[in-house]
Amino acid sequence: MSNRFDWQSQLTKAYTTFPEAPYKPVIGITGNYGELTCKLGEGYYKSILKAGGVPVIIPPLGDTDCIINTLEHIDGLLLSGGADFNPLYAGEEPQSKLSSINSERDLPELLITQLAYNRQIPILGICRGIQTIAMTLGGQVMQDISETAHIKHSQDADRSEPTHSVNIVEGSILSCLYEEQHIYVNSFHHQAVGDTGQRFRVTARSADGIIEAMESTEHKSIMGVQWHPECMDEGLPIFLWLVQEAAQYREVCQVHQRILTLDTHCDTPMFFDQNIQFTHRDPKILVDMHKMTEGHQDATIMVAYLPQPTDHPKEYADNIFDQIEQMVATSSQYVGIARTPDDLWINKHLGKKSIMLGIENGHALDGQIENLRHFAKRGIVYMTLCHNGDNDICDSARGSQTWGGVSAFGKQVIQEMNHLGILVDLSHAHEKSFYDALELSQTPIVCSHSSCRALCDHPRNLTDDQMRALAAKGGVMQVTLYNGFLVKDGQATIEDAMRHLEHAIDIMGIDHVGLGTDFDGDGGIIGLASSSELTNFTRQLLKRQFSEQDIQKIWGGNILRVMKQVQEARKQ
Repeated sequence: MSNRFDWQSQLTKAYTTFPEAPYKPVIGITGNYGELTCKLGEGYYKSILKAGGVPVIIPPLGDTDCIINTLEHIDGLLLSGGADFNPLYAGEEPQSKLSSINSERDLPELLITQLAYNRQIPILGICRGIQTIAMTLGGQVMQDISETAHIKHSQDADRSEPTHSVNIVEGSILSCLYEEQHIYVNSFHHQAVGDTGQRFRVTARSADGIIEAMESTEHKSIMGVQWHPECMDEGLPIFLWLVQEAAQYREVCQVHQRILTLDTHCDTPMFFDQNIQFTHRDPKILVDMHKMTEGHQDATIMVAYLPQPTDHPKEYADNIFDQIEQMVATSSQYVGIARTPDDLWINKHLGKKSIMLGIENGHALDGQIENLRHFAKRGIVYMTLCHNGDNDICDSARGSQTWGGVSAFGKQVIQEMNHLGILVDLSHAHEKSFYDALELSQTPIVCSHSSCRALCDHPRNLTDDQMRALAAKGGVMQVTLYNGFLVKDGQATIEDAMRHLEHAIDIMGIDHVGLGTDFDGDGGIIGLASSSELTNFTRQLLKRQFSEQDIQKIWGGNILRVMKQVQEARKQ
């Protein structure tokens, strides 16, 4: 007792080790509002502390600068309970049984939920919180459940007392946490989620069918429960889940601070005619400054794609490059053109994103070798020799084998690409073209966006023999996110992309693989749907216990090694 008020001794204790405290995930908890006060039930922050996290209360402020800066400093988000939402936010008129609303909270929580979702920040919603998730992300909230509920969901029992049971869906997060399909919970609500929307699935219901829990269908760390686990001893596993997911999120962000992340193929210029705005979060495109920032993506190779036929192909490609350079010039404080691996690292050091230039389809040369020299001066780092049709360079995987592989002109092109320090890209090429180019090129070749034929039998994918030959010559294959190249039927997910990556590693080795998303060229799958979700890829790599050194190889290190080798060969 004599030391009770000796606060200096407590401070001295903190100084006895370095660092002063071990890292713990920071969990932001949305505060309630009432009587001119931001307030919060003690169960929320004490549960986070008990689960190993650091609780921070987020006041209900709708200022977007405040919200975004808050999100930069938290590792997880807990949406707390409280009063009803104003149904006008859902485009509905208020029903007679609507209870009191809290206008101070509605807008701030809708904003912070959407922005946290964009950033892949783990989210747990409790009671009103699960409804916040639904309101924000495509679901629907029932203003009052009295017409459909046969159980009394608004109890007057002590909050720590279980008042009804819920049935948990097997294979859900909750079933893993509790290892059973039937648990008892408390209940203090008259509203509930009526429809989860496509981004979520129901994972628990009460005996009368009311939705009691939901979780992400997009491989995101988002879960909501209708009851109040912070008031029950049995609720701790849910908070342990949130803190663990938050720790993994922070680890991913720290890895991205140290490594360079390069996506080797995106087709965003295909949308230039739709008046896209690269500095906005533009819903028409999958790659923009906001999404790259949300996904902690450093760089992308943005290509000039040429359909066949194209009138005046050289001018067509030049026009695309002009627009890319103009787009970058208007935001030069935040993004720059990179032409070498060193440029990428310099831009990262300066806090800038990078765009490299590439050509998809050698049709851009218009049969003139001097046009290749022109594009080399413009700074392209690779050229995909063909697309979905034979051209005057080589046969395509989807062509009619016009040349039986690489043409005589194609041999000149490959030789000149070697001389100019331009990567030879064999994605889209016929198998015979692939082997011809592999033999002709004096430097390693790449496949900027291809996957594994052994897992998905498609002519655009590489066979195991092609992959072995590519690796033997020092080349790299970048797994792509085009749905039809990952699975034959149904919707591909991030798990499918990881299967292709791991198969490629098994066949080629860790030094010959990477990622080429094909975003804005029909690439994008569940869990990796845009640049904003690319941290999910790193999270999967960490989950599979890849070292940071190997993660850097996959995230661009391998292809940059080849690029440096090819560019240095030009100088000799």
